[in-house]
Amino acid sequence: MRFSQRIGKEPIKVDIQKETMDDDLRTALWNVLSITFFENMDSEWISRSRYNGLFRILWNLFFKKPLDTLDDYYETTYNKLREWYFNCEWNEVYDFIEFIAKQNPEDRDFFIVLCNKVLERELSAYRFVSDEIVEITDQNEIGAIQEAIVDSEHTNLSGVRAHLVSALAKLSDRKKPDYRNSIKESISAVESICQIISGDPKAELGKALKIIEDKVGIHAALKKGFSSIYGYTSDEGGIRHAMLEEKDCFFEDAKYMLVSCSAFINYLIIKSSKSGIKL
Repeated sequence: MRFSQRIGKEPIKVDIQKETMDDDLRTALWNVLSITFFENMDSEWISRSRYNGLFRILWNLFFKKPLDTLDDYYETTYNKLREWYFNCEWNEVYDFIEFIAKQNPEDRDFFIVLCNKVLERELSAYRFVSDEIVEITDQNEIGAIQEAIVDSEHTNLSGVRAHLVSALAKLSDRKKPDYRNSIKESISAVESICQIISGDPKAELGKALKIIEDKVGIHAALKKGFSSIYGYTSDEGGIRHAMLEEKDCFFEDAKYMLVSCSAFINYLIIKSSKSGIKL
C-alpha cells in the first residue's frame, strides 16, 4: 500500500483478485501444474505415458478438438498448452485447473492443496472446495471495506480509518501476511468508533454499545450479536482473546473480521448521522 493511500490522498483499492488474474497468480498456478503434472511425465511420448488418458480426455472434452490433432510428441503438445494457458482469459485458467483436478484423481489432493495455497497467497477471490472452484469473496464484501475506509476519513474518525487501513495492509501483504494482527486491527477499529460515538474514550465495547443503543437506537439483537461475536467483557477474556490465541489464523478468518467490522462501522456511521450525531 502506497504512502498516499495510507494518508488518504489516494483511494485505497481492496486488492482481492475477483474476475481478474495478474501475472503472479497465473504463473504460480502454472508452477503448481508443473510440479504435480508436467514434471512427472515419464515418457517423451504421450501414448507411452501414464498420463495418456488424461491428455486424451483433455483434448476431447476440455478443448473439444479431434483426437487426431493431439501430437504424441510430449514437448510439442506441452508447448501448445503453455502458449494457450498464458494467453487465455482469467476464467479459462480456473476452468483448466478445475478440469485437471476432476480428471486426475491420482494427484488430486496434493494438487488442490497447492492450488489453494497459491490462491490464498495471491489474494484470489476463489478457492477449491472439494474439486470445484468457488467464490469466497463477493463485490458487496469488497464494497463494505472500501466504504468504511472512505467514510472514516472524517477528522474525528482518523483513528478508525488507521485501524482499517492497517488491517487491510496486513491482510493483503502478499509477501508476509499477518492475519492475526489484521484481526486485531479490525476489532480495534470497531472499538474506536464505539468509543467515539459513546463519548467515553475508555469504554469497553459492551459498555460503549449500551450507550450507543440509547443514543442512536441500535437494535438490541444486533448489539447482542456483536457483543457475542467479539466477546468483550474485558481485554483478557472472551472470543477475541481466544481467537487471537489460536495456533493458526487464516486468510478467511481475517477477511471475515475485516468485512464484518467494516459493515458494522458503516452501519454506525449511518445511524449516528440520522440521530444528529456529528462524527
